Amino acid sequence: MRAFQHRENRVTLRDRARLLALLPTAGGPLATAVVALELLSGVLPALSALSLAWVISRVSEPTDVGLLTAVGPALLGYAGVLVLSQALEALSTPLQYFAKARIDGRRRTDVLRVTAACQTIEVLEEPEVRELVRLAKAEPGNWTERTPGDGCLAQTRMCAEALGLIASCGILATFAWWLIPVVAIPSAIVQALWSRHGVEFMRQWRRGIREGMHADVWSKMLIEPSLGKEVRIFGFARLAADRMRHHVLRMFEPVWAVGARNLREQWVKFWLVGGGLGVCFVVVARAASQESISVSLASALLMAAWGVYQSIAGYDARAIVGALPGEHAWTALRQRLSTTRADDPDSGSASPVPAGEPAALPAVRFEGVGFRYPGTSASVLDALDLEIRPGELLAIVGANGAGKSTLIKLLSGLYRPTSGRITVDGTDVWHAGIARWRQRITVVFQEFARYHLSMAANISLTADTGRQRDRAALAEVVEQAGLSDVVARMPNGLDTPLTRAREGGVELSGGQWQQVILARALYAVRTGAGLLVLDEPTAHLDVRSEAEIFGRLARRKGDFSVVLISHRLSTVRAADRIVLLDGGRISECGSHDELIARGGQYARMFALQAERFSTDSDWRGARDEPRADSSEGAVQ
Repeated sequence: MRAFQHRENRVTLRDRARLLALLPTAGGPLATAVVALELLSGVLPALSALSLAWVISRVSEPTDVGLLTAVGPALLGYAGVLVLSQALEALSTPLQYFAKARIDGRRRTDVLRVTAACQTIEVLEEPEVRELVRLAKAEPGNWTERTPGDGCLAQTRMCAEALGLIASCGILATFAWWLIPVVAIPSAIVQALWSRHGVEFMRQWRRGIREGMHADVWSKMLIEPSLGKEVRIFGFARLAADRMRHHVLRMFEPVWAVGARNLREQWVKFWLVGGGLGVCFVVVARAASQESISVSLASALLMAAWGVYQSIAGYDARAIVGALPGEHAWTALRQRLSTTRADDPDSGSASPVPAGEPAALPAVRFEGVGFRYPGTSASVLDALDLEIRPGELLAIVGANGAGKSTLIKLLSGLYRPTSGRITVDGTDVWHAGIARWRQRITVVFQEFARYHLSMAANISLTADTGRQRDRAALAEVVEQAGLSDVVARMPNGLDTPLTRAREGGVELSGGQWQQVILARALYAVRTGAGLLVLDEPTAHLDVRSEAEIFGRLARRKGDFSVVLISHRLSTVRAADRIVLLDGGRISECGSHDELIARGGQYARMFALQAERFSTDSDWRGARDEPRADSSEGAVQ
């Protein structure tokens, strides 16, 4: 990050060339049209000066023909320049909009591609990588940040203005070459001061972003209903308002100081511009009064001098400076992620299991697996040995932080083990091809995704996109997940969108969503997956619904392998084996009856949970516990 941040205000020739190189991504015809318009806009001041001089020369010259006949061609030429200027202004805005959209769209697509190519998610969780992605994806978070399209078009405009500068200087040189530095040097100084002030303003504003984020937190406490309840109950609204004001002032006071200093220095720019242009105007006017030059040439020189000033001092550096952090972030992101694209020989060549064929049940082994999260020294798993046998229902239990969810992430290939290896049918899963392995496994995570798609699409997302949706399989997994009644109440059945943001859509409760995710995993099993992993799959469900779902799964033992993680030990009693994780290792292993008979940690945990249901009132409370699908906003 710092490697490119410390250079963000210094624009090199390489940076400028890099921005220009983005223009072809807008498309050949569009890029050509943008360049042509910018070049014409750049030389327009010089064309205006020459066409006006032509008109004046024709008016002032004696002629035997009528005035209109003599001046007509010149007037037409000058009118043509005026029409051209209006046409350029009308065409430039929409063409630049489309070019910017294409350039930025290409960058967003590229960022998505390189991040999606990562075989694991651990690198994407690094704060530095997340910031690189934020900067590189062409979605400015504030006004100081600009997109690649902004920077590319600004650099193209600067090159076109350089051509216009050369044309205007050429006109001045026809009278006196020394007028060029007289006008250009003050203009360059003014431009440098303007750019410095603008960049300093941006820099100070960026430094206050963290204070602005703090202010936003306090502001949300006051206006968001979900947070405002406690603010009003505990009576710290005034405190929140004062804290918000404190952070806002800390953010903007340095910015206001820079703005005030810039205003005080405006007189310096006035004298610089007035001095350079004033000298040129006086010299040209004197020469014209002494008839050393014609009036037409004098008018051309005066307009050319103004064109020099516009070409130099009118350059806006903020678009280029604001776009460069994103460009540097894009380079750093590609370099960082290129090391994570792994040695997966089948990353893009995994072939799906043909529809209708039974899935091959894998034999999975954790062999001395250790793992610690990046940037930490504590091991979550330590020399873990575990076997997942084909067709069995294996339950994994343990206290919070024991490493259960981490084990699942390693099993599904979202992380690489720090030590040891995971094998499938005797082969290291990373050597065999992680893409191929992921077609044989399906996972229900604690934090699952809720897609704003139809019920059918949410369930069948796990299947190969080239396959036709299996309606019979959908109906079966809906029944297994306990969703039949919910689907029956929906206006369009399985084709109902699961969001009110879409026409005819509905909102589901947390428990209903959890059933949808379970159905998604079961659909994956019906279409080729041989290992079903459930990480707290019924946390939002009541006891009765949970028992019904696990009863259905238990009756299908042997059709596929199941790994179940649950804090409710009553749900794992039907498992073939139960393993207890403690300290990153397996401390106990066996069936429920075996572990209870052993009287160890599992038995104590089970007895402790059983105490909650040891009285009739406790059981009645569990039985009468509101179903998750009866919450506000759920489908009734």
